[in-house]
Amino acid sequence: MKIVYLDNENVTKVDPAVLKAVNERYTTNFGVPGGEFGHKYEEEASNAIWKAREVVARKINAEPDEIIFTSGVTESNNLAIKGSVFYFSRRKGKAKIVTSKIERKCIINSFKYLSELGHEAVFVGVNGEGHINLDELETAARNAFLISVHHANHEIGTLQNLKEIGEIAGNNNALFHVDATHSFLKEKIDVEKYGIDMMTMSGHVIHAPLGSGALFIRDGVKLEPLFHGDAREFGMRAGHPNMPAIMGFAKAVELMKEEHIQKMKKMQNYLIKKLLSIEDSKLNGSMKKRVCNNINVSFKGVEGEAILMMASQKGLIIRTGSACYSPELKPSYVILAIGGSMEDANSSTRITISRFNTMEEMENAYEIMKEVIERLREFSPVYRRKK
Repeated sequence: MKIVYLDNENVTKVDPAVLKAVNERYTTNFGVPGGEFGHKYEEEASNAIWKAREVVARKINAEPDEIIFTSGVTESNNLAIKGSVFYFSRRKGKAKIVTSKIERKCIINSFKYLSELGHEAVFVGVNGEGHINLDELETAARNAFLISVHHANHEIGTLQNLKEIGEIAGNNNALFHVDATHSFLKEKIDVEKYGIDMMTMSGHVIHAPLGSGALFIRDGVKLEPLFHGDAREFGMRAGHPNMPAIMGFAKAVELMKEEHIQKMKKMQNYLIKKLLSIEDSKLNGSMKKRVCNNINVSFKGVEGEAILMMASQKGLIIRTGSACYSPELKPSYVILAIGGSMEDANSSTRITISRFNTMEEMENAYEIMKEVIERLREFSPVYRRKK
């Protein structure tokens, strides 16, 4: 059975060229950076990691020494949020921090944790397409120390207006942190233009190794490190740097081209149109302001978990917002926050494309989805009653 893999915002396969760069670091150039003076292997590693910083920095209009390498999205978000708040609180007391109601769990739970420590955490609402309510954000930003939001939503793909949010942060002298995990390389992001102080990037969704990523920290922004030890990564991340992951991450950044984005957009537009031709289907998120590879659709009368399992049996790999699929047995909080019903949340299906997918796979995905939805609705007494 041929597999059509469309869960690329969960994890992507590693690009063969990336794998080659990773393997070289395990078997040939396996040194790690040393101190000011080092032996041959340490010197080579120091040069290689600096070049990797340059590759990432160029993509976002930053300086190489403003890039630190991490294990990915969760670590980067925790370091940006907790690190900045801990540094502030040791000197000035409790902080007011602002985010949205539809952030990924590592941001939401970091805010909840800091709230338990006495900091003021504010969660701003969104509209029906998932755009942050800017009037509400502007009110919340008064006297705020930090505003932390995503660029592309991890479930529905809606893109936030970084320019306007950055202006709100700047007007209130608040630090501006952006989780760009799902938009990095797919959207043009200029940290200077948007007034971004910290930005999260992760390798697991750009065909780099799991456990790779980076955090942009603007020069002058102060953080308390989460790990204590030596002074590596400019004192922000103690311990030996994961050189294979870093080299793989930088190689993946180098490989992404504009033609890949256009290819994903073409496949996305085609598949959205085909899926919405299925009766009683609904697109979640924005149609126009959407990252190029995300599709999220709810299908009335069926459970997302059932869609996922039956589709998987037919060779289509996707993701769902069903409560049954969640370890916490809760429906998608993102779908609920944008005004969707419990039925919308439980039937939501996320399909995410990569540059390695093809138009033939989009057609196969549609045919499988159509067959699955129709079959499940035959078993659904609720759907039959509504009809």
